[in-house]
This record gives sequence, C-alpha cells and structure tokens, in this order.
Amino acid sequence: MVKLSAELIEQAAQYTNPVRDRELDLRGYKIPVLENLGATLDQFDTVDFSDNEVRKLDGFPLLKRLKTLLVNNNRICRIGDNLEQSLPSLTELVLTNNNIQELGDLDPLASVRTLTLLSLLRNPVTNKKHYRLYVINKIPQIRVLDFQKVKLKERQEAEKMFKGKRGAQLAKDIAKRTKTFTPGGAAQPEKKRSGPSQADVEAIKNAIANASSLAEVERLKGMLQAGQIPGRDPRQAGTVEEEEEEEEQEQEEEEEQQQEEEEEQQQEEEEGETAQMESHMGGGSGEEINDGEEDEEDMEEEPQVNGS
Repeated sequence: MVKLSAELIEQAAQYTNPVRDRELDLRGYKIPVLENLGATLDQFDTVDFSDNEVRKLDGFPLLKRLKTLLVNNNRICRIGDNLEQSLPSLTELVLTNNNIQELGDLDPLASVRTLTLLSLLRNPVTNKKHYRLYVINKIPQIRVLDFQKVKLKERQEAEKMFKGKRGAQLAKDIAKRTKTFTPGGAAQPEKKRSGPSQADVEAIKNAIANASSLAEVERLKGMLQAGQIPGRDPRQAGTVEEEEEEEEQEQEEEEEQQQEEEEEQQQEEEEGETAQMESHMGGGSGEEINDGEEDEEDMEEEPQVNGS
C-alpha cells in the first residue's frame, strides 16, 4: 500500500478531461486512507481514486471546486459525516464496486444537497428491499441513480411510501440495522472516541509547531478531521474500524436475538391468556348444561307426585 502524501499528489497525472474539467488521476496506487488532500490547493474539478484500498469516504479538507469524485473498485463501507461542509460543490459521486452494506450507511449523503448523480452498482446495499425508493427519498434532488434516470413515477412512489408518521417509521425500520441504538447499547463503542490521549495531544502540538507551509497545515487539518493522529500508522485506524464493525455486528445480533425472545415470550403469554379464556368459557357452559339436566329431572318427578 502507498501513503497518499503531498509528494504523490504533486507527481500524479493532471489533465483536462473530455468534459473540460481539470482532473487529478490517483488510480491504482492501493491507497488505504484519504489524507493530505490540502496539497491539491483546490485546483481540480474531478479526482479519480479508483482501484485503491480506501475503506471510509472522509478526510477531505475544504475543496470548494471539487465537483466529481470517482471512487470505483475500493473497499468503502462507511461514508463520513459533514461531507457537505468539506465538498460544498459535489454533484457526482461514483462508488461502484465497493462494500456498502446497509441503507442506513447512505444517510450521510442526505445532507449533500448538491448531489445529482450517484452510483452504487455492485454494492451489497443495492439488494436491499426498497433500496432505490429509499435513496430517492433521502436525496430528493438526485437525477441519476446507478446510471438510470430517476423517473417522476419513482419520486411519487418514494414520497407516498415515506410520507407521514408511518412513512417515517418505515424509513427508521429499514435503516434499523445500522441506526439502532438501545439505551446504553451504543455507550461502549462511543467511549473510544471520547477524546485523544495525552500522547496524542502532544503529537498534535508537535506536528502543528513543526508545520512550515500552508499545505502542511491543510494536511494536518485533513488528518484530524478524519480522526487520525500525526505520527500514527494509518493501518492502525483501519484495524480500529474493523474492531468497531465487529462489535456493532455482535451488538446487532444480540439485539435481534433479544427481540426474538421478547416476541416468543409475548406470544406464549397471549396463548396462555387464550387458553384460560377458553377454559373459563368451557366451565361455564358445563354448569349451564348441568342446570338444564336438573330442571328436566324436576319436571319428570312432578307428574309422579301429582298422580299419587
């Protein structure tokens, strides 16, 4: 793997593409983490990150000019928050052949109001039920999804499906696997992000003190926004993310198991109540039958008494 350094950015191919946009070509370097993009000096309309090893789409400094991101054939499974603040002009995002799993993982894109073209082809999330309508509802200004034009009928169906309280609840349930937080359930993973350690603080201070150019300051800013500490091996960040994903998956499995147990318990209680009601009704009808038999016996005995 190759670190995305300022030197690599300076040496990478730069050209005017067929649609007359300035493009930076960073394809095929097996880059694991997006960083140091302040070294581009916001001089490009398009950046191509295809064929790398990026796992999380974040780490961008403020790039007002950037309109198109090509991130095909990576390992992206998460999208960073506040992407609209770093990339205020982003209109096209191509994430073909990545590893986005759940519909809830797409929610950070809802705040990117400039996004009009999105490709998620060959991502597991495209197999989810209501995938296309969910995306259209979350990103209402989208015009092209997976290289297919969004039709008016689809917009109407999405609006109808997710309208009102029932629609909001449906959207919540659809994204439940990645967005479910039971009371106290998310407290443990969040503790890891409570703040940098004393050693990390010292490393940040030293890096700022040793910064000798604006590009270096922008690089440090991008690293801190991405949750990286100067001097730390970026591969460690990937390991932490993998551990967090495993913990989240285990937590989801426990929640599903607990929910199934609660449903089974509720079903057993309902069946018990039904059985008690049936037993009570059966006992009452038996008493009525016995009363009827006693009345018949009295009727039979009375004529004998009168005859005598």
